[in-house]
Amino acid sequence: MDTGSIAWGLTATALVLFMTPGVAFFYGGLVKAKSVVSMMMMSFGALGLITVLWILYGFNMSAVDGPTQFAGNPFSDFGLGSLATGETGNLDLLGATYGATFAIITVALISGAVADRAKFGSWMIFAGVWATLVYFPVAAWVWGGGWIMNLGETLGLPGVIDYAGGTAVHINAGAAALALALVLGKRIGFQKGITKPHNVPLVLLGASILWFGWFGFNAGAEWLNGLANVGLIVVNTLGATAAAILGWLIVEKIKDGKATSVGAASGAVAGLVAITPACANLEPGWALLLGVIAGAVCAMAIEMKFKFGFDDSLDVVGIHLVGGVIGTLYLGFFAIGTGLFVGGDLGQLAVQAIAAFAVLIYSFVVAYVLGLAIEKTIGFRVKNEDEVAGIDTSVHGEEGYALANV
Repeated sequence: MDTGSIAWGLTATALVLFMTPGVAFFYGGLVKAKSVVSMMMMSFGALGLITVLWILYGFNMSAVDGPTQFAGNPFSDFGLGSLATGETGNLDLLGATYGATFAIITVALISGAVADRAKFGSWMIFAGVWATLVYFPVAAWVWGGGWIMNLGETLGLPGVIDYAGGTAVHINAGAAALALALVLGKRIGFQKGITKPHNVPLVLLGASILWFGWFGFNAGAEWLNGLANVGLIVVNTLGATAAAILGWLIVEKIKDGKATSVGAASGAVAGLVAITPACANLEPGWALLLGVIAGAVCAMAIEMKFKFGFDDSLDVVGIHLVGGVIGTLYLGFFAIGTGLFVGGDLGQLAVQAIAAFAVLIYSFVVAYVLGLAIEKTIGFRVKNEDEVAGIDTSVHGEEGYALANV
């Protein structure tokens, strides 16, 4: 492989790793000032824990020998010693590191659903076990030779398209977030408008970092393909995200009378989520339409928690689950060559729907059972008085903003 492709692989890995601090900033700005440390620590805790687990056994689990295997053998190369000493170890380890960054951010995304009320230790236990039981196997299903990757061939239909993680990352994380929100219950005084972002510039900074890093997220794997399709991927990543901002702001203006900066940031993330599975398989015009749809629908979907009574604190469900489903199913209609409206038939839509809802159901069930087990044993939620006071001091012994009189 040429050095330019390797350099892009290294750069993309760094870009995707940078997205997890971006999530920390984005989520941190959305919570109240006395919970910002706790919120950001969930992302950094995931960064530390999931990296270690991925190197020890997660990477081994993310590839399988055939579509009937649930996950790879976690002990087949424990600690990646054999991978490191193989003839292609240099490239193999770079690929493994790139995969680790996806595992990290998928887990970090879930934390937004339980902001302001989760114990850090319980979160870390959940993160490690959920990654082991859900993310590592699902990564094998989607990208590592598993049943989703082979679904089209099995059914005699087009193959499932999920270039960068509509199912494995966003639907996966969003479904788990919904489960945890149900397990932990509503925040004290939960109702529309009770909490406001404590630091809007921090939210915009986080969204900007995410958008920046997402070029590595979507186009990163092209280092393995000689950058053959990178132009289409990057223009779609830019275009769909920009269009989603407009879609969100239009809905927000009609619904609430004002277009907000937090809405623009949220719209950008919704567009990024939706284009993730579709970035390499849409013409740019259809990517723009996807962005508008995702921004508008997600802007309306975040109201679901008030209608149905679940407290998804930072709208992980409304943005990542809904946006991931939209982007995954949209390919059934507009994927180049196989979409229903661009020369194909219902086959692409069928396999996209099967993959999307299989991951959704599996992730939700495992996350719900795991979260409930933690809540009923060591407890997942902090005491009411700590929640009201703000959990930074009680959980971490720190304050996000310690201002001294001068």
